[in-house]
Amino acid sequence: MSITTHERPGVYSSYDASSVVGAAGAGRTVGIVGLSSAGTAGERYFFSRCEEADGVFGTDGLAALIRLLFLNGAAAVYAVPVSGQEGYIDAFTLLAETEGIGVMTCDSHVLSVQQALRDSVTAAAQARRERIAVVCGSTEETVSALIERAGSLNSERMVLIAPTGEDGGAQAAAAVAGAIAGESDPALPMGGAVLQGVNSLKARYGDSEIDLLVRGGVTPLEAAGGQVSIVRGVTTRTKTGGSADATWRELTTIRVVDDVIPAVRDALRAKFSRAKNTAQSRGAIRSQVVLELENKLAREIITGYGDVTVTADSENPTVCLVDFSFTVAHGLNQIWLSAHITV
Repeated sequence: MSITTHERPGVYSSYDASSVVGAAGAGRTVGIVGLSSAGTAGERYFFSRCEEADGVFGTDGLAALIRLLFLNGAAAVYAVPVSGQEGYIDAFTLLAETEGIGVMTCDSHVLSVQQALRDSVTAAAQARRERIAVVCGSTEETVSALIERAGSLNSERMVLIAPTGEDGGAQAAAAVAGAIAGESDPALPMGGAVLQGVNSLKARYGDSEIDLLVRGGVTPLEAAGGQVSIVRGVTTRTKTGGSADATWRELTTIRVVDDVIPAVRDALRAKFSRAKNTAQSRGAIRSQVVLELENKLAREIITGYGDVTVTADSENPTVCLVDFSFTVAHGLNQIWLSAHITV
């Protein structure tokens, strides 16, 4: 991700990622767009409780999705009702400009709508409003079709879940979006998280199908013991430049990136909104970056970081260049036991 250059003073950021070979908040706000016959189409509503949404949308399907968001951990919800397919893009644009949203979702399984949502969250991230989106496939979609859909989305900011719930995919997607928003530790894997309010699924996948889905960029769900849970949280980003690339596959990777970089950026913005580009200021900036990274290291959000350098741009004396690297903490997905038995 390259830095977008503007003339406005501020703190700008970029990131990239690479795989290492041989090495290994209490609730966020969710934005949702959905069809609704209640409320004003295209208007942005803010809710801090599900009862507020009930007052606007009544028993409408959008109100049920908002209820699932809160039930699974969302702290607040921005909702934009639409009356038809033509309203989704404008609604995504409206929410892309909204500060404070950490997770997005919608009720549509139309691929072009989901691609528009992908473009929206990507553009929002480039404008320093980082977020990810959760979507679903259609009710009867096969494993191969789901993998093809994930390939058409192919973004570290998109999560495609399957299978759908008995009431359709939007409910399961909303529950997953709420669960992601409710998880305060970005390095903690979503696998095993129980989805509240979703009681059954339309399909049950075997181990071989789950293998294909995870490798293909689809987050599988399963129902067991009367509960529905996430098997493993992955993103749809499985390729880079047409070549297979698992760097961004784990959902925790982008969540850690979206935790670390904004934290450093916000700290620098708060402390150095009016400062001189001098050696003393650059030294203070470096100290602040190290402080933020040490905090993430202590919380096990990252496992280490490289040398932090702060230099003045040789071509623009008003620009300060801050360079650092860090290693994301990986979630524990499997434990392998090898038993050696003597009889």
